[in-house]
Amino acid sequence: WLESSPYIENKPLKGEEKADVAIIGGGFTGVSTAYFLKKAEPGLKVVLLEGEVIGFGASGRNGGFSMTLFGLTLAITALRFGKQRALEAQIYMEKSVDLVRDLVKEHKIDCDYEHPGFLRVATAPRLEKRILHEIDLAHKLGLKGIEWLDRNKTLEQVNSPLYRGAWWEPRCGILNPAKLVRGMKKVVEGMGVNVYECSPVTEIKRDTSIHLKTPEGSVAANKLVIATNAYSHLIPQLKRKQVPVFTHIVLTEPLTKIHFDEIRWQNRQGIEDARDLVHYYRLTIDNRLLMGGRDVSLSFGRNMDRDLNEKTFAGLEDDIWRTFPILKGIKITHRWGGPVSVTLDLAPAIGYLGDKRVVYSLGCVGHGVSLTHMNGWTLSDMILEKETERSRVFFVNRSIIPFPPEPLRFLVSHAIKGYLRLEDRIIDTSYR
Repeated sequence: WLESSPYIENKPLKGEEKADVAIIGGGFTGVSTAYFLKKAEPGLKVVLLEGEVIGFGASGRNGGFSMTLFGLTLAITALRFGKQRALEAQIYMEKSVDLVRDLVKEHKIDCDYEHPGFLRVATAPRLEKRILHEIDLAHKLGLKGIEWLDRNKTLEQVNSPLYRGAWWEPRCGILNPAKLVRGMKKVVEGMGVNVYECSPVTEIKRDTSIHLKTPEGSVAANKLVIATNAYSHLIPQLKRKQVPVFTHIVLTEPLTKIHFDEIRWQNRQGIEDARDLVHYYRLTIDNRLLMGGRDVSLSFGRNMDRDLNEKTFAGLEDDIWRTFPILKGIKITHRWGGPVSVTLDLAPAIGYLGDKRVVYSLGCVGHGVSLTHMNGWTLSDMILEKETERSRVFFVNRSIIPFPPEPLRFLVSHAIKGYLRLEDRIIDTSYR
């Protein structure tokens, strides 16, 4: 994604700046927050600081699904927070998907946006039961537009020997995430936001103002938005609220008519399976197959260098031809990985940090393209001290179960990952 279109980065911050609101993080959350702040109050002085380049983190390296999933599953959200809050979360996410679609349309952002809908496919009997349970819960909550497709109807849409049926939901977009976040960067700059790249924040101090230091400059702000998501553990006050988990992606050469004659996939839906460590896959604008997931990598301490995992890449390549046998031997042109922000209870969190001058957002759990844009609107409301349906949502300023300190954090993360891998292996092996 990051190399799919030309990009010239902004200069780093040099010297001193003053701002009404400073934002740390140049991904979807940070740029969206800047957008909604300036839209609400055009006279605000907003400064955005990105440590690398816009879209460097999860926002430029994800699968490009704008979807309604909150946390890991609807059932887990209901178990953790109750059915009413699970419904509230789903409605928030539905509005989030619509928001991304509307922003792209309103600002004519060139990000290869399509709105083909979403299939969650069942590839084993136990996963079929899991999806049917999710659909039953969705219907009991009163949610509309979600239905079960039996095996024959699923295969009419996308032909794979693994498919037993699917969750169908029309509300899902697919897009190029790097082009989206960089397109939104142009929009906010046009609104008067000062965006500085290659400007990592090395120090935060709070007194009558909030003081941020970068290698070559500083910002004194009245309020602060910490939009660092998977990098939030690098900030001491946030380090136990989430961990970075690295997901991995492979990309094929363009598929041909021969491939599509066999696979079908004429409607180009985004697809996930229902494993704990999901596979997610979709077609790009030039008909390449992107497949990600299967397994994740974990980091220790402050280490964020876990993008590459050759074992997972090899497994994903095998998964491509197992899913679509006609693609056996197809050339893989790109392999990459990126960090996902995961809380211990597998649900997003937004909150105040210390006092109401500082807000944060984290824990997108790998489904953040739509969520982060709505969260930016929510953070804007909080910064502007507005009481809205967004600022009242249940996961704003909620209690977060903390991860233990290192090395226990690493061990707990591995234990959770190990359980998920074992359950997936049992399901996969029992069916094969």
